[in-house]
Amino acid sequence: MSAEYALEVLNPATEEVVATVPGATAADVDAAVVRATRAQAVWAALAPGDRARLLRRFATAVDEHLEELARLEVREAGHTLGNARWEAGNVRDLFDYAAGGVERLTGRQIPVPGGLDLTILEPLGVVAVIAPWNFPMPIAAWGTAPALAAGNAVLLKPAETTPLTALRLAELALDAGLPEGLFQVLPGHGPVAGTALVDHPGIAKIVFTGSTAVGKQVLARGSALLKRVTLELGGKSPNIVFADADLEAAAAAAPMAFLDNSGQDCCARTRILVQRTAYDRFLDLLAPAIESVLVGDPADENTQMGPLISRSQLERVRSYVDADAPGIRGKAPEGPGFWFPPTVLTEVDPRARVAVEEVFGPVAVVLPFEDEAEAVALANATDYGLAGSIWTRDVGRALRVSQAVRAGNLSVNSHSSVRYWTPFGGFKQSGIGRELGPDALTAFTETKNVFISTEGPAQ
Repeated sequence: MSAEYALEVLNPATEEVVATVPGATAADVDAAVVRATRAQAVWAALAPGDRARLLRRFATAVDEHLEELARLEVREAGHTLGNARWEAGNVRDLFDYAAGGVERLTGRQIPVPGGLDLTILEPLGVVAVIAPWNFPMPIAAWGTAPALAAGNAVLLKPAETTPLTALRLAELALDAGLPEGLFQVLPGHGPVAGTALVDHPGIAKIVFTGSTAVGKQVLARGSALLKRVTLELGGKSPNIVFADADLEAAAAAAPMAFLDNSGQDCCARTRILVQRTAYDRFLDLLAPAIESVLVGDPADENTQMGPLISRSQLERVRSYVDADAPGIRGKAPEGPGFWFPPTVLTEVDPRARVAVEEVFGPVAVVLPFEDEAEAVALANATDYGLAGSIWTRDVGRALRVSQAVRAGNLSVNSHSSVRYWTPFGGFKQSGIGRELGPDALTAFTETKNVFISTEGPAQ
């Protein structure tokens, strides 16, 4: 690791330096791939039950250090303590779930004439996971857990601003007995360490979560070596509220659907689409819900929303909101820290930047619609297609709209998007491939077909 490429980690709530971490160079990536290749051969040769047992030990180690990991996430990412505890618990659960798939990663026997045909699922080799700063722990585990379970080695590059929890997870993996070199963390700058990982011929697959613009670069560079690539990118998700919905419930749930993690969530429901006949009533219910959100010290148990990750992200969010724009605004602290208040904009042109681009902050727009057809048209009027919610008491309408909205993850009368038991991914510019769920391990394997003749040699 190089001091020349060192990463300075700030506490987003105070702007104080938490740590300075050496950054990986291209030479560090080369050396890590060599170590990972050796470790992967040992790992893949273990009996499936032994691999599963070690992954469960890793999950147990995470559980034993859950509070430590959560507090570390609060300091480096500004997440509320409750969210950070959930994230550490999610990492534990992901490794437990992936461990259960090790011994169930089976091929098939396919009927063919003249013999027996088998498919075998083999690990890819070395996988690179490039994780984002908005959910550093769980999203790192989304790729790492199934990749390891399928018999691969993993090189994890955390985001520049949030390397600390990833480094601690790597230490816990060694403590749990995973082979040295199997799971390595390479903190570093995207143009240096990230590019070296994407371009390295010894890495079989890239799992990238981040912006659509960078995801396109990863895909283009990876294609030169025909690498497998999974991309989880941006979103501009709709929250569709029909007049027949439980408006009180919909309005009560709407704030945290886009304010969770300070709006730094690809699944954030930042376009609130409300049927015109219910529009005024919904805003009356929404205003007190927004104004009551408690924004402050993320280490405080009562805080509902913390700061943005960085000064640059704060300036980006500010660029979308005019000071005199009509809407509903909450409160945020003043002074040190990257704070922006909960904000809902009304009287917005559906084609405005704030209505179609991913702000990645605590900002939503409310747009009225007349009928089901217009609701679907508005929901689909974006380059993204990651998530969305539909609020209605009409089951038929819920099913029709779910089928018509072009998004990978939809919820009816709720805002749930991510469960480790179910597949996650996007349509359109929101990504390629699926993560999580029962098929996650197969995304890190090659299918080998073997035909065995039962007819003997030709006479």
